[in-house]
Amino acid sequence: MTIQIGNHVQTQEAKTAYDARWQRILDCVALKQPDRMPAGLHPTFWLAKYGGITCKELMYDYDKTKELAERAVLEFEPEIHSTMVLGCAMGRALEAIDFKQVKWPGHGVGDNQPYQYIDREYMTADEYDDFLFDPTGFYLQKYLPRVAGAFDGIQDMPYLPGLHYLRLVGGIRPFAKPSVRKAFENIFKAAEEVEVFAGHHLDFTNRMTSLGFPASYGTTAGAPYDFIADYCRGATQMMKDLFRNKDKLLALLDKATIFLLRQTIAAAKATGNPIVFIPIHWAPDAFMSGKQFEQFWWPSFRKMLIGLIEADLIPMPMWESVCTNRLEIIKDVPPGKCIYWFERTDMVRAFEVLGDVVALRGNLSPSLLTTGSPDEVDAAVKHLVDNVWNKGGKLILDAAFGLPDETPVENVRAMFTAARKYAG
Repeated sequence: MTIQIGNHVQTQEAKTAYDARWQRILDCVALKQPDRMPAGLHPTFWLAKYGGITCKELMYDYDKTKELAERAVLEFEPEIHSTMVLGCAMGRALEAIDFKQVKWPGHGVGDNQPYQYIDREYMTADEYDDFLFDPTGFYLQKYLPRVAGAFDGIQDMPYLPGLHYLRLVGGIRPFAKPSVRKAFENIFKAAEEVEVFAGHHLDFTNRMTSLGFPASYGTTAGAPYDFIADYCRGATQMMKDLFRNKDKLLALLDKATIFLLRQTIAAAKATGNPIVFIPIHWAPDAFMSGKQFEQFWWPSFRKMLIGLIEADLIPMPMWESVCTNRLEIIKDVPPGKCIYWFERTDMVRAFEVLGDVVALRGNLSPSLLTTGSPDEVDAAVKHLVDNVWNKGGKLILDAAFGLPDETPVENVRAMFTAARKYAG
């Protein structure tokens, strides 16, 4: 028997392999011990090193990216793979919308340099009230034209609230403005390129499914605090807001939690994959005090986690840097519903605190992977197996935050070989 998946055909053998791999992940989430320790493959521009091409080529050549990603999945046979086309082949889509918040290989940085986020104040302090009153209006009139050139001119649209009854007739006149027409033309053109990009992503995901390999998540999200700090206020201004605008910040956190949750649930349901990947930027121990974390960061994020869980989704926060001092706080979630991915937090300590609440993912050192030997990688995997997996931890082995771009290929091979040798 075969199954049609997009343009690809899945054999019964591949379906059996797919189901077994996916069940290992679901078992870990449910705090059940699977038959072996699952391992994840999450590269971005490491694929360029793997394939002997530039990072820029990955960003702009869909077919080459899919070819290299498939080759890596077939070689390492992970339980789950990342959405590699989304991660490192969006150059054409970014150019199409004239995106201004990031530089990428061949566009603002060198052909072999990774993404570079541009931290700026994209929302001023006196605009909190505008955002709180009408988030959609703020996006259309101010935010989108600032972050993507394709939207330049859309701010000249009419102000839509209040356009009722006969006011609607005269109220739509601004749609005739050349600037508004041009903006919509640019948006339509950009959307066509993004549709091509999304098609390649879907084709790759379907291809991997047909070969028996599940994707590790269907969509991504952001913590409410991180959304405001990263993409609206900027790092410096957000740290000042903890003291100067804390009431408005708390109010916006409440509102952002609602629309981020709605957006994420809709996106995840559309993919059919219940896992939601949430990179965490501002939770680390060094970024704010414990009191500030409990007041400003954790409450809105916990609401988001609970909302995702209630929608039958599986949140997978990726706790960047060191979050050891946060472990007791972030333990306050329903057991058997989440995956916590740790970058640099001591995984043994994380298991001691969280092992009866969440599955764990990670966290081989990026320094070790890039500069160590295969034998040292082998030993690091064995350490996690001996001290987490063999003691009952539900661990999905992976690198700290995916494979560092500079990781020698032989070290990646050592990671997967050790996973099978010690916990396979």
